[in-house]
Amino acid sequence: MLDVEPHPLLDLRTFVTEFSRPLGQIAVGPELLALLRAEADAPLASNERLRCAVRDLLRHGGFKPTGRSKPSAEYLLRAAGEGTLTSINVAVDACNAVSLHSGLPISVVDLDRTEPPLRVAVAPAGTSYPFNASGQTIDVGGLVCLFDANGPCANAVKDAQRTKTTPATRRTLSIIWGTTDLPGRAEETCDWYRRLLESYRNQEG
Repeated sequence: MLDVEPHPLLDLRTFVTEFSRPLGQIAVGPELLALLRAEADAPLASNERLRCAVRDLLRHGGFKPTGRSKPSAEYLLRAAGEGTLTSINVAVDACNAVSLHSGLPISVVDLDRTEPPLRVAVAPAGTSYPFNASGQTIDVGGLVCLFDANGPCANAVKDAQRTKTTPATRRTLSIIWGTTDLPGRAEETCDWYRRLLESYRNQEG
């Protein structure tokens, strides 16, 4: 279901999660909420070498991962340290918790809000899209992105507003933007991420 164009540094991991109920009806447990803190006990931890490797991945196509365009995992680390990383829903919370502690950027999109075919490729120069409800845009030219039939919709910096999860979401696609400079890291991250979500997939009311 996903075509990935060749990339010398990208070590991509993806998986689909189907929830038995809409995300708005699934309660987030205290164990997952605790992982949104920078000091939480987690099986993975970020470091400076990892942050540099991720930035090198994003730079490969010509993108500049600095300032407001830094990797999402770096934003999460700052937000968690300031105590401003708050709960959204179980799908986004798990994504944020795993990205925060693993150091790898992760996207999560509502699969039913995408239009096939899906592919991963470097965005052409001048490509942009709105990333929040107020309509702010990000220039993703040179950045490796998830595309659907309507254009790019997710990447390691900011995901598009049009495919973000909502309280009605029941199917998500998670994308771990790993790098070949960190062998095994993407797989470890994916395994932990899937374990975190497992207990929520079939949660009953």
